[in-house]
Amino acid sequence: MITPVHIAAELVALVVTVLVVTVIARRLDWSAPLCLVAVGVAASFIPSLPDYQLDPEVVLIGLLPPLLYSASIQTSLVAFNKLRGPILVLSVGLVVFTAFGVGVVAWAVVPGLPLAAGIALGAVVAPPDAVAASVVARRVGMPRKLVRLLEGESLFNDAAALVTLRTAIAAIAGSISLWQVGLDFLLAAFGGIVVGLLVGLVATQLRKRLEEPVTDTALSFAVPFVAYLLAEVAHGSGVLAVVVCGLMLGHESPRILSGSTRLASRLNWQTVQFLLENMVFLLIGLQLRGILIEVSKTGLSVWELVGICTAVLGTVILTRVLWLVGIGVQKRLTARFVKKPKIWPWRYSAVIAWAGMRGVVTLAAAFVLPADTPQRAVLVLAAFVVVAGTLVVQGMTLPTLIRRLRLPRPDPAEDALQEAAVVNDMTRASLAKLEEISTPDDPPDIIERLRDRLQYRADSAWEQLGRQSALAETPSDAYRRLRLQLLEVDREQFLLARDNGTADDTVLRRVLARLDIEESLLDRVEEEAPVVARELSTPAVTARSCKHLAHPWRDMDPSSPDVCAACIAEGTTWVHLRMCLKCGNVACCDSSPRKHATLHFHDSRHPVMRSFEPGETWRWCFVDKQLG
Repeated sequence: MITPVHIAAELVALVVTVLVVTVIARRLDWSAPLCLVAVGVAASFIPSLPDYQLDPEVVLIGLLPPLLYSASIQTSLVAFNKLRGPILVLSVGLVVFTAFGVGVVAWAVVPGLPLAAGIALGAVVAPPDAVAASVVARRVGMPRKLVRLLEGESLFNDAAALVTLRTAIAAIAGSISLWQVGLDFLLAAFGGIVVGLLVGLVATQLRKRLEEPVTDTALSFAVPFVAYLLAEVAHGSGVLAVVVCGLMLGHESPRILSGSTRLASRLNWQTVQFLLENMVFLLIGLQLRGILIEVSKTGLSVWELVGICTAVLGTVILTRVLWLVGIGVQKRLTARFVKKPKIWPWRYSAVIAWAGMRGVVTLAAAFVLPADTPQRAVLVLAAFVVVAGTLVVQGMTLPTLIRRLRLPRPDPAEDALQEAAVVNDMTRASLAKLEEISTPDDPPDIIERLRDRLQYRADSAWEQLGRQSALAETPSDAYRRLRLQLLEVDREQFLLARDNGTADDTVLRRVLARLDIEESLLDRVEEEAPVVARELSTPAVTARSCKHLAHPWRDMDPSSPDVCAACIAEGTTWVHLRMCLKCGNVACCDSSPRKHATLHFHDSRHPVMRSFEPGETWRWCFVDKQLG
């Protein structure tokens, strides 16, 4: 008899196993999804272990909506809009192509299998899971555009696959015409989009009025389920409704939510996403024993099963490759008639073609197949082999492929330059607003403190650039190091007050909250050192233009090779070096104590300087305050 204690113990065991396996996998730089599947497969053959049955309704209704929502709220709607064409080609066109390709092969190799059942299997194995792909991509440094494309594909391909599966199941039960298939697909897509927009609009209005992070987070937990269930009741795509709703709320959150609410929501959803994603891969592995028991009743030999599963796995991999090859050929043929064709390098297409690892949706959809489906157990086994096989074959070789193709990694230095430009614009706007709202009655020292704080924020961003400095650490790094040490003293005094009972617990919690907030502002995510294989110029998305930046400046000889002569003469030091494009004067940046580059501009009125750090050519206009 299964008691609540047994259920609680099993849940705790699953969570602990997920934590242990993922920590070990990260330490060894292994694929966490693959390790969890392997551990699940091994555990499924332990005699004393309970038989875990992956209920498809639990996955499709209980796990899929929050997983899709957590991914969609972190997806940039602006970036998605730029890639909407390739995303739709992969998430709809490739899904249908894979479903029919696998369907024909399955119909040919599985004895007594109707074509409709084969297409149902094709729909089951069609949608890749971007979790495994994005983990690999970030670990080896895949270009962000490809990562966004894979993540965007995963958000929408589940909807296309489940609609195709639903249509194929209807075809198994009876005849269904081609126009009915198209109509069902369009209605599901339209219904899902409409419901997603409506739920997103209502949730946006509600979240505007919720001031407490706890209540807002509680509402956000309900939103994906509401969107999914309403869409399914309206015969639309619940998956599409969740994705549309999540994209809308993620886009609006900076406008409607406070900083503390966004921080709480982000941390809570990252925790939910981590547990659900990894627990699902563990549960996939735990299904193997039950699947093999069902397959043993079909009467097929081991070699027949091996041949069927190999054929299905090979077709899944091949259809994706053929689709990407076909798209590349079509693009290049079209390019002959287009002046400025948008064609990705073949290396990008090769990586996208190989990043087709399958996941939880595939196995959950396999269990959705009706019990009277011909050769159902064989189809479920084939789906499992596709999930495990793609994780092994493609998941383990994708990092090597990315390295061999030498795809450009995200450049931390370019990221720092973009961040500095954005922070600089924010600082300018804030300083202008401060001048507008300040009055003679405002304390001068408070106004000056605000100006210093805003300037410190901008200087800290610029300090992340460059690799040449006369300082052992930048001023902002020194401030961070010293303030963290002082916070340790503050925390010791807090603990002393708590242990001695010299303050009420409510007061102590408020004090600790302030310490935690300040510490979180000082913490910085550790990034790899910026190894730039190319010259760092201003990114196109960040660059602006003015008459000074547009001027054809001729190359000038620098006044010094690698030092700020003014700093040396004054006995001071510098953080980064800048060179005037008018006269070649080399001077220190604004994060340096003396700010000689800015002083040179005020003395000479020479408008444009450039970075004089190795490998950097970005420019700055002092007059118009623009990066170019």
